[in-house]
Amino acid sequence: MSGYLTTHVLDTARGCPASGLNIDLYRIDGDNRSLLKSVVTNVDGRTDAQILPADEFQTGVYELVFHAGDYLDSTGTPPEAPRFLDVIPLRFGMSQAQHYHVPLLLSPFSYSTYRGS
Repeated sequence: MSGYLTTHVLDTARGCPASGLNIDLYRIDGDNRSLLKSVVTNVDGRTDAQILPADEFQTGVYELVFHAGDYLDSTGTPPEAPRFLDVIPLRFGMSQAQHYHVPLLLSPFSYSTYRGS
C-alpha cells in the first residue's frame, strides 16, 4: 500500500463543510520548510485531489497551514482586530506508507484535529 495525505475541514460553528478555505502543504526538513503546494477546499470541505498523492508521498514531517481568518471573513463571521484564529499551522509526522487523513474542525474561537481514516 502506498501512502497519501488527505484533509477535510468542517465549520462547526455553522454546521457545514468549510468551502473555499486555502491550505498550504509544507515539508519540514530540520530548519528548512519547503512549500509543496497550495490547495482550496471544495463544497464538501475537501480538496478535489489528494493533497499528497502516492506518487509524491515520502515519510517525514509535514505542516498543513489552514488560512482560517480569510475563510471566516468570507463567510461573514463578524471580524475582530486581530482575529483570534487567523492562520492555523498543524505540524505532524508520517512514519509509514499509509493513508494519513488530517481533518480540521473549525470555529471562530477554537479548532481541533485528529488522525482520521
